[in-house]
Amino acid sequence: MTPIRVAFLGPPGAGKGTQAARLAQQHGIPRISTGDILRHAVHARTDIGCLAKRTLDRGELVADDVVMRIVSERLSRADARRGFVLDGFPRTVEQAAGLEQLMVDRDGLIAIEIVVGESELIRRLSNRMVCRDCGNAADAGVLTCHVCAGPLTQRTDDIESVVLERLALYRRVTAPLTEFYRSRGQLYPVDGGRACDRVEADINAFIQRRFAFRAAESASEGSESIGV
Repeated sequence: MTPIRVAFLGPPGAGKGTQAARLAQQHGIPRISTGDILRHAVHARTDIGCLAKRTLDRGELVADDVVMRIVSERLSRADARRGFVLDGFPRTVEQAAGLEQLMVDRDGLIAIEIVVGESELIRRLSNRMVCRDCGNAADAGVLTCHVCAGPLTQRTDDIESVVLERLALYRRVTAPLTEFYRSRGQLYPVDGGRACDRVEADINAFIQRRFAFRAAESASEGSESIGV
């Protein structure tokens, strides 16, 4: 089977993490979240974590070179050879170009953009709670994590004033990624304002079509190479 390599794009609160986790679990491939990796580093107070904390608390993006180091190391592991799902990466055109360099000897990437209106994003993020232990997200009013039963808290970058800064930063820095991937024929936009199950079904249908086409294309090239 052709390895599935997908990057989820979209603003904060669009549901990238939820859909990335579902897709990764369905296909038995790793979900790679640079945000989770950085937050774990912050919690562990590593050198990168201490550096990233000041940036994350301001709602800003961590420097490209730091993120690329994290991604390069993670993609070099054996489990990523069978495919992977990137959650929240790349976030800049520079990171996307760096990812292309990392994938020169791999099949192409699919970029799925989850599109959600700004008012809905603000509502979601301002009410979101996350598990202090595993990072799983939950709606306001839930007391403990349904995954590990850990305590829930609001992330410092989900406070409404910081949310507005994050969305403005997304429009300015990250949104050009859609054109980067669209120009390469790698972008698939999906309406993320619907129920999670409907969004998931849309994504799965697209991936099935895309990889069925790739399989047929590869078979055709193989037939040509042996003179069939």
